[in-house]
Amino acid sequence: MTSNLQIYDTLQRKKVPFETIEPGKVRMYICGVTPYSNAHVGHGMSVIVFDMIKRYLTERGYQVRHAQNFTDIDDKIIARANKEEIDPAKLTEALIAEWHDEMKALNVLPADVYPQATLEIPNMIEMIEGLIANGHAYEVAGDVYFRVRSFPEYGKLSHRNLDDLLAGARIDVDERKDDPLDFALWKAAKPGEPWWESPWGRGRPGWHIECSAMCSHHLGGVVDIHGGGSDLIFPHHENEIAQSEAYLGKAPFARYWVHNGLVQLGGDKMSKSIGNIVNLRDITARGLANAFRLMVLQSHYRAPLTFLDEGLQAAENGLDRLRAAARSDEPVPPVAGKLTDELAAAVRDTTKRFYNAMDDDFDSPSAIAALFDFARTINRAKAEGADTDAVETAQNWLRHFAGVLGLDLDEPETSAGDAAPFIDLLVALRRDLRAEKQWALADKIRTELLELGITIEDQANGSIWRAS
Repeated sequence: MTSNLQIYDTLQRKKVPFETIEPGKVRMYICGVTPYSNAHVGHGMSVIVFDMIKRYLTERGYQVRHAQNFTDIDDKIIARANKEEIDPAKLTEALIAEWHDEMKALNVLPADVYPQATLEIPNMIEMIEGLIANGHAYEVAGDVYFRVRSFPEYGKLSHRNLDDLLAGARIDVDERKDDPLDFALWKAAKPGEPWWESPWGRGRPGWHIECSAMCSHHLGGVVDIHGGGSDLIFPHHENEIAQSEAYLGKAPFARYWVHNGLVQLGGDKMSKSIGNIVNLRDITARGLANAFRLMVLQSHYRAPLTFLDEGLQAAENGLDRLRAAARSDEPVPPVAGKLTDELAAAVRDTTKRFYNAMDDDFDSPSAIAALFDFARTINRAKAEGADTDAVETAQNWLRHFAGVLGLDLDEPETSAGDAAPFIDLLVALRRDLRAEKQWALADKIRTELLELGITIEDQANGSIWRAS
């Protein structure tokens, strides 16, 4: 376990040493999706980022307990379910199942627990009752509101003060509130909405209370890392801090607030409201889930990610280079001792660069750059006849570091099927044509195979093909 890990804390606005509540253990809560529509690449980016963080903490010897929620009751869920005349639970059940399939395709490790809002109502009610009892919340005609001005530190995460919030906020006028800034903990039931019994009548929870209740129930009330997209800093995470610390009577609710950047399409923020959405299932259907993961990790997690199809294809090409280095090719005649020392030095250099980068606030772009340099050394060593054992040792390290980032370097399944023997024959024919210097015919075979999705790679010991 390292003492050198630095992590950027949104609340402190700086990188700070990572120290856990319990030695060797990490409690991590990540705000999940509201399943009212298909998951998009913005959701995918966030999940990949925190999967990378979880994997690296595990690599450094921490035992990570990870919770990620589903907000399975929400205005948007209710609106879509009513429009389609289906039970909201049926809608969310189908979308949650699809979500898990997509996470598997993205090679995302499962969370230890996936709490759902509709299954945590008793815990939310208990917390709301406690907030009312200690003067931080109040009930009005079946609704319950958090009294924002009762929490003096409100705004400390987003670095805003109450007067500025009140002056600049777009707040619905509700004469029943003590203050326009107060937010809902419990909402009285309306016609056509799901409801649960509560001390304040039939209703449903507000959005913010669910995460606080789930942290208390599943992670002991306080967490080491609380994460999500940067769009959640205000008001969601700001409100979580207020209600959690008011209820618990202690601070901090989370030691480190970690937020990933947002996805942009063509320079614009991706948004369902303006219709510029790329769904995850569109990427997984094209077999580019692993490429998308590399694309995300080649950008620092706190920075915006510009999603372009050209960038996705570039990431796929990058994966091919890493796979080529990890591939067990037919060895060329070895040169005794040649390049063995160079490979050993590359292992040491890559190890140092990789861990230094990841210890610096999970700098995955720098870590991946080290892997590409390592891959080039391995490929050159293979082509020049390095000792097989030395090559295999280096390849094992390459696979290990890629695995820490969740990158799969196994060859993708080919779709060539029964055509494989014929492709082998064409590749052999091309080899003979090249030997006879019939370059035009050799290039024609290569070009036409490429149009059929078959890529030929010329290496020092011959040519290989793969389905691209």
